[in-house]
Amino acid sequence: MPLYEYRCVEDSSLMTLLRPMSEADSPIEDPEGRDRTWERVQSIFSVDATPAVSGTKPSGGCCGGGCGCSGS
Repeated sequence: MPLYEYRCVEDSSLMTLLRPMSEADSPIEDPEGRDRTWERVQSIFSVDATPAVSGTKPSGGCCGGGCGCSGS
Protein backbone atom coordinates (compact mmCIF):
# COMPACT_ATOMS: atom_id res chain seq x y z
CA MET A 1 0.00 0.00 0.00
CA PRO A 2 1.28 3.48 -0.84
CA LEU A 3 1.69 6.41 1.52
CA TYR A 4 -0.44 9.51 0.90
CA GLU A 5 -0.07 12.97 2.40
CA TYR A 6 -3.04 15.09 3.43
CA ARG A 7 -3.28 18.74 4.51
CA CYS A 8 -5.90 20.16 6.83
CA VAL A 9 -7.82 22.92 5.03
CA GLU A 10 -8.38 24.86 8.28
CA ASP A 11 -4.88 24.94 9.82
CA SER A 12 -2.53 23.51 7.12
CA SER A 13 -1.28 20.69 9.36
CA LEU A 14 -0.01 17.62 7.49
CA MET A 15 -0.72 13.93 7.96
CA THR A 16 0.63 10.84 6.20
CA LEU A 17 -1.53 7.74 5.81
CA LEU A 18 -0.89 4.26 4.45
CA ARG A 19 -3.97 3.54 2.29
CA PRO A 20 -4.97 1.39 -0.66
CA MET A 21 -4.79 3.20 -4.01
CA SER A 22 -8.54 2.73 -4.39
CA GLU A 23 -9.07 4.94 -1.30
CA ALA A 24 -6.52 7.66 -2.10
CA ASP A 25 -9.13 10.36 -2.79
CA SER A 26 -11.77 9.11 -0.35
CA PRO A 27 -12.54 11.37 2.61
CA ILE A 28 -10.50 10.66 5.74
CA GLU A 29 -11.44 10.86 9.39
CA ASP A 30 -9.71 13.46 11.50
CA PRO A 31 -7.23 11.67 13.81
CA GLU A 32 -8.31 13.90 16.74
CA GLY A 33 -12.03 13.42 16.08
CA ARG A 34 -12.51 17.10 15.21
CA ASP A 35 -14.65 18.35 12.35
CA ARG A 36 -11.83 19.28 9.94
CA THR A 37 -11.52 18.84 6.18
CA TRP A 38 -8.44 17.14 4.77
CA GLU A 39 -7.27 17.29 1.15
CA ARG A 40 -4.70 15.06 -0.50
CA VAL A 41 -1.49 16.82 -1.53
CA GLN A 42 1.27 15.72 -3.87
CA SER A 43 4.08 14.11 -1.95
CA ILE A 44 7.67 15.09 -2.70
CA PHE A 45 8.31 11.38 -3.18
CA SER A 46 6.13 11.40 -6.28
CA VAL A 47 7.85 14.36 -7.94
CA ASP A 48 10.29 13.59 -10.78
CA ALA A 49 13.80 14.24 -9.47
CA THR A 50 15.52 14.15 -12.87
CA PRO A 51 18.03 17.01 -13.38
CA ALA A 52 16.48 19.89 -15.34
CA VAL A 53 19.65 20.71 -17.29
CA SER A 54 20.08 18.57 -20.39
CA GLY A 55 23.43 16.94 -21.04
CA THR A 56 24.32 16.59 -17.35
CA LYS A 57 24.94 13.32 -15.59
CA PRO A 58 24.20 12.70 -11.94
CA SER A 59 27.34 12.44 -9.79
CA GLY A 60 28.07 10.65 -6.56
CA GLY A 61 27.16 7.16 -5.47
CA CYS A 62 29.28 4.07 -6.00
CA CYS A 63 31.52 4.44 -9.06
CA GLY A 64 30.02 7.88 -9.69
CA GLY A 65 32.94 9.68 -8.16
CA GLY A 66 31.51 10.21 -4.70
CA CYS A 67 32.65 7.03 -2.97
CA GLY A 68 36.29 6.94 -4.08
CA CYS A 69 36.18 3.48 -5.65
CA SER A 70 36.39 4.93 -9.21
CA GLY A 71 35.63 1.51 -10.66
CA SER A 72 39.31 0.56 -11.17
